[in-house]
Amino acid sequence: MQSRGSDTDAVNNIASAHPSAQPHIPDTRWYPGLRSAAIGRALPSADRAWLIREGSLTRHLQALCRADLSVSVLHEGFGLPGREECRRLGIPQRQHAWIREVALIGDGEPWVLARTVIPRATLLGTGRRLRHLGRKPLGAYLFSSSYWHRGSFEIGICRANPGNIRVARRSRFCHRDGSCLIVGEYFLPALLNLCREG
Repeated sequence: MQSRGSDTDAVNNIASAHPSAQPHIPDTRWYPGLRSAAIGRALPSADRAWLIREGSLTRHLQALCRADLSVSVLHEGFGLPGREECRRLGIPQRQHAWIREVALIGDGEPWVLARTVIPRATLLGTGRRLRHLGRKPLGAYLFSSSYWHRGSFEIGICRANPGNIRVARRSRFCHRDGSCLIVGEYFLPALLNLCREG
């Protein structure tokens, strides 16, 4: 496992090479699927595959790594979700939620940015551990339990992309107790280029 310092260096390398490209979650418009997003045929097949791939993204990325996959936490704490995120979660606007943004780093390269929004109600009971994941991947937690179920993917077109992020996907996870959260995954060029070349 890489050290926290090397994770941070990998993320910061983008900014040093491209000062305007500091990785952050881009402004994104969401669609119910590839067809409604009208980008299906315009994307290379490798890109499309990532947008609709089932199962744990963490595990898929780990299988692609030659060395290791690590998590760099970019931001974590209570904050205000966007209006559309509140609608998707069924919570009132202006209600704070736990927001976690991370970079998934494969073999020293940032491959994916992820943004998770967790309503306060989801943090009760066993959900308390969601505030203490640290550098552990969220997917490892969600997919280790049969109590969580993922809904269908939404496809995102990134409108402001300082890191040349073009596409993303998002899904809502629901627990059998009725609580939920949403996870958005933004695919960075380093990952997509690697898969196109492979």
